[in-house]
Amino acid sequence: MDTQEFIDFMKFKFKHNVLRAYLRYRNRVLIDLEKDALVKVATFLFKELNFRFIIATGLDNVKDLEITYHFSNDQTGLVANVRVRIPRKKPEVESLTPLFVAADWIEREMHELLGINFLNHPNMRSLLSGDNWGEGEYPYRKPIRE
Repeated sequence: MDTQEFIDFMKFKFKHNVLRAYLRYRNRVLIDLEKDALVKVATFLFKELNFRFIIATGLDNVKDLEITYHFSNDQTGLVANVRVRIPRKKPEVESLTPLFVAADWIEREMHELLGINFLNHPNMRSLLSGDNWGEGEYPYRKPIRE
């Protein structure tokens, strides 16, 4: 399956969950996804299309919080960036740690730095701060002007 076929396939397979999908650069595809479909899509990428989880990155874009999960299919060289947006008022999303042990530390890091709650994470204890930051203090959150 080439890159455009992959994009079309993901749009068709998850048509109610994919907000948009497009070629970002060469073999790198960005898929904006409804956050409630994250586990379903990650499981499909891993178990059906042989993608592996690389890492995730979190960002406060002021309007909302976003996480981009990076997956790679090493046989084809295709990289899929799956991005979900999370409302600041209820910053929670299902954890991928039950599916990928490698997601454990990065989810804990994003929890401490951005205040994102990862539902069903098996070990959401402090990783970086040693509990030195106050409750509700997230160093990577941008201040909101109202």
